[in-house]
Amino acid sequence: MSKILAITNQKGGVGKTTTTVNLAASLAATKQRVLLIDLDPQGNATMGSGVDKRDLQSSVYDVLLGSKTISEVRKTSATAQYDILPANRDLAGAEIELVDLPNREMRLRDAVAEVIENYDYVLIDCPPALNLLTLNGLCAAKRVMIPMQCEYYALEGLSDLVNTIRKVRANLNPELEIEGLLRTMFDPRNALAQQVSDQLQQHFGDKVYRTVIPRNVRLAEAPSYGVPVMYHDKASKGSLAYLALAVEMLNNLTVKSA
Repeated sequence: MSKILAITNQKGGVGKTTTTVNLAASLAATKQRVLLIDLDPQGNATMGSGVDKRDLQSSVYDVLLGSKTISEVRKTSATAQYDILPANRDLAGAEIELVDLPNREMRLRDAVAEVIENYDYVLIDCPPALNLLTLNGLCAAKRVMIPMQCEYYALEGLSDLVNTIRKVRANLNPELEIEGLLRTMFDPRNALAQQVSDQLQQHFGDKVYRTVIPRNVRLAEAPSYGVPVMYHDKASKGSLAYLALAVEMLNNLTVKSA
């Protein structure tokens, strides 16, 4: 059964796009069929997957407005062997145009339903805000992954995000659940990071992934080459961490299915 995962956090700069791109590549490396959907008008996941957002003839914008299907718009990442539904600045205008459309929160869900049989995983990179684009991502998904840095402000933002997910579940998507919290940019030498990490585990228990994504230079460099980190330096700590995350997710799925 296909797994549709929204990767979101209302706080910016916590590693959402980095996680989406590198998890997609890691799952694809384990022979999973993956579709990455870029819902951020900045188009960073598109560029990080080796697709130039400036050369797009059509994008996720056209899919949301109903003028194209995912099959017509998707691209394949040349290096990483996963499909991507790309985004560019056009997507910023979709906010305004979606307001007057029927079923405006469900446009992405309906589009994904047409191609879901072709994929094992659909990963949705949501923008760092609660807007109609993020709502489309949360309504299309079955599960939510929350990447977060282990710092004080992140804890405050987390409670807001959990409340948002509850509201979406109550009003729009009753199937939506939190898949897990992913600790990103983690530095074990930082005492505060360790304290916040401990608090997360106490409060959320097994919802916190065992895999921790470290601060890593190679991870930060990879987007400038337009490739996931495993194709930039496969032996780096960042690359190994995202592969471990993919394996953890697959193992969790096997346990739940058993």
